[in-house]
Amino acid sequence: MDWITHDEDVWFDFRGSSPKQLTPGRYYKGTVDGFADFGVFVDLAPGVTGLLHRSELDRRLETLDWESGDTVFVQVKNVRSNGNIDLGWSIRQSESEFRGARVHDPDGDADGEEIENGDSDGPRAVKKTPKGISTKSRASNGTDSAETTGESTTADEEGGGRAGSAADQGPDAGSDAVDADHDAATDTPESGRQAGAVEAEPEATEAEAEPERVTVDSLGDRVGETVRIEGEVVGARQTGGPTIFEVRDETAVVDCAAFVEAGVRAYPEVEEGDVVRLDGEVELRRGELQVETEALAALDGEDAEAVERRLADALAEKARPDEVDPLAGEPAVEAVTDQLADAAEAIRGAVLESRPIVIRHAATADGYVAGAAIERAVLPLIREEHARADAEYHFFTRRPLDDPVYGMDAATSDVTRMLQDSERHDEKLPLVVLVGIGGTTDSLDGLGLLGVYGASRVVVDANAVDTGVVEETNVLVSPSLSNVDATGLSTGALGANLGAAVNADVRTDLAHLPAVSYWESPPAAYTELAGEAGYSADRTRDLREAIALEAYYQSYQDKRELITDLLFEDDGGLAGHVSEQFRNKLDTEVETAEANLELRDVDGVSVGVLDADSYSHQYDFPPTALLADELHRRADGRTATVVYSTDELFVRADDAIDVRAAAAAAREAVPEGGVTASGIRQNRIEFLSGARNAVVDAVADAVVAQR
Repeated sequence: MDWITHDEDVWFDFRGSSPKQLTPGRYYKGTVDGFADFGVFVDLAPGVTGLLHRSELDRRLETLDWESGDTVFVQVKNVRSNGNIDLGWSIRQSESEFRGARVHDPDGDADGEEIENGDSDGPRAVKKTPKGISTKSRASNGTDSAETTGESTTADEEGGGRAGSAADQGPDAGSDAVDADHDAATDTPESGRQAGAVEAEPEATEAEAEPERVTVDSLGDRVGETVRIEGEVVGARQTGGPTIFEVRDETAVVDCAAFVEAGVRAYPEVEEGDVVRLDGEVELRRGELQVETEALAALDGEDAEAVERRLADALAEKARPDEVDPLAGEPAVEAVTDQLADAAEAIRGAVLESRPIVIRHAATADGYVAGAAIERAVLPLIREEHARADAEYHFFTRRPLDDPVYGMDAATSDVTRMLQDSERHDEKLPLVVLVGIGGTTDSLDGLGLLGVYGASRVVVDANAVDTGVVEETNVLVSPSLSNVDATGLSTGALGANLGAAVNADVRTDLAHLPAVSYWESPPAAYTELAGEAGYSADRTRDLREAIALEAYYQSYQDKRELITDLLFEDDGGLAGHVSEQFRNKLDTEVETAEANLELRDVDGVSVGVLDADSYSHQYDFPPTALLADELHRRADGRTATVVYSTDELFVRADDAIDVRAAAAAAREAVPEGGVTASGIRQNRIEFLSGARNAVVDAVADAVVAQR
């Protein structure tokens, strides 16, 4: 067929069932499924979803005027071995801009057939009047009187699109192309019911029994039955076909499809947060359970209160972990088991409430280990709770921070995103979990901004936290609150223990992570734990170094798949390859730095001082903080090391440093220097560049004076 050579001139209607059946290079018609920080999910067919990454767009993602359910055109660039589909941008976004349209039906006889006039919809489906929709409200939607009397009318007669079309309805329509054809052929006033539609029926007689109220977790055994569920609407989204209500009861969440006409909101009086009673038939669509709504009503008074009590009691019982069993015998962790239980309850509760979770952590090896541990624990819970295949991207986000301080810049970014998501996608305000950041007064402004908008805040910090932070958090986990010595406890170790508390099923997956998070001398209990999990000291070192290198590049990105591959899926080959790059880059930089390190005698104490601007490569690995760490680790006889650049410096010493006291002493000695301790966790001090030399001298004096 000669048309194959002109794929770039036409768009294709994909009617296959597997990503592997797609042809890279072709343009396909799809439906917007949802949005994430990194791009747009587009459905090409039921169960076949690709990602249009923001880097592929010809404009900023924030300015894209697509909405969920919109019909769009994209190019399939690549289909990966794991089934992930990489999509590319198409400048042509209407059928008329292509030279033609063809069917891509790898399993059928229609493959390659032309689509006349861009009409890929196929047979038209019959639509019926939903229960509970009055004649007046139907008329306002532009439908004719035949529907208000219960007569069936085709979409063609009404001038509307095909209700059952996968292309029109999008991924959540509750019907694929085969289902739609079947429904269109069999759905009549006397038999059957269109997928996703709520049809008009005579009022129930006394002899007709109401549907049995059941729980969502039992629906798998009730396919084909008409049931009643009571719960809270935790999400409502309009597709190109039906309205999809996400209803949560005391056991789980299920999608419920309600159809008025293509793209028209069903039950507009029902909103997110309402307690409802819903009757409908349980169906299995593309391997996922869905309820085809027949009647839906918001409850009030005693009926609503009874449902709310059931939900609250079940949520509290289900969210609270049965117990918190530390991964190893770490006294500092054992002292905070109640705090870990509180944090785990908050995270598990957010999953059950369909509340997005945002994890913030430092872009360091320790920070990534902590964040990845919680991610590993939460994602299976989200998959279990939500039927949507992309739910883990909608309800969980991990955002690394260059600066281990949750300042106004990061908070403003998070608040802006959460308000946009709330306005655009009706999402609940998120639970924000700050791991290894947020525990100092530097973060109070950022925490306060989250609080103004009502976002819940959990702070998890292995180091001592400032007292002011306690009032700005909903849950705080820190050994310092239990008056226990936490010297040497890493954020990664604490995060891994929190992950195990959130989801005990992944406990084995997390066993090696605490040992990975320590640069030097992990506690023997964690070394032994990693060994039992099959991770030697060399392998945990490779992982640590590989994560540190990858954390530096694209530091603001979560790199979810790459980090997962390194920490959980790798047999050592990938980590070994990346860690070798880490050592080569670090050794080269340290060699140059050591050759230019100035050694000073300060009151009989040896202090190494390095001008990083002059004797290290800017904007290349390693970052200044890591260079300071490594220089001091390799120190021979030096008590302290100071690495400075244009307007900041990092201090490392054999003994613990009170960086705030050092900054205060330097500020007193150089009042014109604008000296401030701006990164307590990194022993970082900022100053005015014009006073740099004087400030470096004053800080060196202050550090030695603390000995």
